[in-house]
Amino acid sequence: MIQLSLRDLRLRFGGVNALSGPSLEVEDGQIYAVIGPNGAGKTSLLNCISGLYRPTGGKILFEGADISRLPPHRRAELGIARTFQNLELFRHMTVLDNLMLGRHVRMRTGPLTGGLFWGPARREEIANRRVVEEIIDFLEIERIRKRPVGTLAYGLQKRVELGRALALKPKLLLLDEPMAGMNTEEKEDMARFILDINEEQGVTTILIEHDMGVVMDLSDRVAVLDFGEKIAEGTPEEVQRDPRVIKAYLGEQAGAHQPLEVQP
Repeated sequence: MIQLSLRDLRLRFGGVNALSGPSLEVEDGQIYAVIGPNGAGKTSLLNCISGLYRPTGGKILFEGADISRLPPHRRAELGIARTFQNLELFRHMTVLDNLMLGRHVRMRTGPLTGGLFWGPARREEIANRRVVEEIIDFLEIERIRKRPVGTLAYGLQKRVELGRALALKPKLLLLDEPMAGMNTEEKEDMARFILDINEEQGVTTILIEHDMGVVMDLSDRVAVLDFGEKIAEGTPEEVQRDPRVIKAYLGEQAGAHQPLEVQP
């Protein structure tokens, strides 16, 4: 079943076309990678899906409904969560508090009962804490749960941001370079978490990542953007051999003689 469909998506900033009509279809339960050179429009694509940007043309369909004009919080309520290329955590707050903030769109208690912390508010807090504690166990961050996020190593902060997105209990997870700046061991851990989220929880994932080895290992399907246009789509093996993709990454002269390099 098609969970997310982008149809002729367009985004313009003044005289710059960030997206020039790419169309994508992501099936329920897939890990779908979007790759391309810097400035290709990958993050702009995720920003349109999450509602941070409003496209200037085209449609975004989620589970058959047009969400192109919905604000970000309504998309979050539908089950669309994301991480960011640059960390967007509350650095002075603890890991636990950051994860609890990921539950905010699921909270229904009003300010009065919430402030008094009785009855429904207390029960809701307990239920939300249970969800967050499960995420802490899953991401293996028990030992840092009470530490301020700003004191943590970069790789652990990326893991906390993933946890905050998971706290939403998403149907669709948007990951914008989740392994950027990580060492090999941290990348291996993050790759394991992404696979487990997909296989054990059935969460559809759209992944932006520059490490081609990660893309080839994790993805069911790959789309390639260049200057805001989709130039290729297929399985990782098909995309890796596509001359248009090789040209976009290596240049026309180099692309004629070299395959797209995949790091081990």
